[in-house]
Amino acid sequence: IAAGVCAAIGPDDYIVSTHRGHGHCICKGADLKLMMAEIMGRETGYCKGRGGSMHISSKEDNNLGANGIVGGGIPIAVGAAMGIKVKKSNQVVVSFFSDGAANNGVFGESLNLVATLKLPVVFVLENNHYAASTPLECSFGECNLACKGDAYGMPGICVDGNDAVEVFLATKKAVKRALKGQGPTLIEAGTYRHGGHHVNDPGLYMDQEVLAEWKARDPINSLSRKIADQNKIKKIQKAVEWELAEAVEFAKNSPLPSVGEFLATIPNF
Repeated sequence: IAAGVCAAIGPDDYIVSTHRGHGHCICKGADLKLMMAEIMGRETGYCKGRGGSMHISSKEDNNLGANGIVGGGIPIAVGAAMGIKVKKSNQVVVSFFSDGAANNGVFGESLNLVATLKLPVVFVLENNHYAASTPLECSFGECNLACKGDAYGMPGICVDGNDAVEVFLATKKAVKRALKGQGPTLIEAGTYRHGGHHVNDPGLYMDQEVLAEWKARDPINSLSRKIADQNKIKKIQKAVEWELAEAVEFAKNSPLPSVGEFLATIPNF
């Protein structure tokens, strides 16, 4: 989802991420070394090691940051879009959030304001069918979540979140609409979580047959099958593994944040 969306926007456009924002961060053009250093809490990280895994932001990439609060990034996207309108700049804001966040009050408030003011926001609802351990069918009525866009006066579009090309095309259309001053779009990208909510959650509540069906539709494998030159795929995979290994080593060898520098940032300490 992140790959398809971020390929459809420009370097000057903004994104606001979730508490699982590493993919968004990478797709928006992050330096893997700086991102990994932030994850490990090192001084060389994007936020000098003080943001950590769930709060990475990058001013250089117009990544307004991940957010540890579910749905917390949605109103930040609204604020950024209002700034764009005031400055009259040719930009859009993408707000990534989850199906769980779509049940937060701030979701409705934000969509209502953005639709009223016709702000340039593309809302990307990453529907992985679970909010922690709560399945989608236990928290929503019988409708697709894209219908919430129509309720607030904006297009609501359902796409296959495991198809990067389909996500890209839908986002491109939404961006074009926003840049024309026609307002926001809600894109529901359907996918499925491949395991429990966290490392200590075995996901025993998940239907294993359904999980196996979704794993067979893994988005990377699906996209790879569309490319005729499989040697090219192998080269990409090798390059990615090398780049990740280099980023990990850079982070491991980077210093921890300086206590003195930290204290110097506190007024009148």
